Amino acid sequence: MVRLNKIYTRTGDDGTTGLVGGERVAKADQRIEAYGTVDELNAALGLLPQFLGSELDLETVKLVRRLLAIQQALFDIGASLATRTEKRWANMPMATQAHVDWLEQDIDAMNATLEPLKSFVLPGGSLAVAQFHVARTVCRRAEREVLRLAAVEAVEPLEIKFLNRLSDWLFVAGRWVCALRGESEVLWSPGLGIRKL
Repeated sequence: MVRLNKIYTRTGDDGTTGLVGGERVAKADQRIEAYGTVDELNAALGLLPQFLGSELDLETVKLVRRLLAIQQALFDIGASLATRTEKRWANMPMATQAHVDWLEQDIDAMNATLEPLKSFVLPGGSLAVAQFHVARTVCRRAEREVLRLAAVEAVEPLEIKFLNRLSDWLFVAGRWVCALRGESEVLWSPGLGIRKL
């Protein structure tokens, strides 16, 4: 179990930070970019229950529980990314195929209740739905950062797969919340831009 007694250490004042295992690297290192963006994604997900409101129906309560499970998985992925392969310990928590399968099954279950899309959806709508779009785009960026890391260092392939699938889950979950609340999605109308105003 992690135990943090002191929050500031002053060791990062020189622009470096410590990986799991004690190695110091620049804060601009690609490994830090990767797990830092996963952390940013986790923070974006943390806002969602607030935007969903305080009086929730049973289906939304279940969604909030799923969001918390995803946040736990993202923290595992962040810890894995903060640890070089040779420093990982036995049974270190990280993404598994079961995580990916769970996301796919949940995507399929939510998507089965939705009308098929006839155009792209514009990010926006209610605060909750808009935040799903924000989280989705941060997730895509986290995936790109992990891919950049994978180009130069060993990365667990399932971490990339999980992030890829999670961005799809966030898109569908946003649509599902929109439908559950009887809200209308704003669809992209090609050519209907500023020049038409």
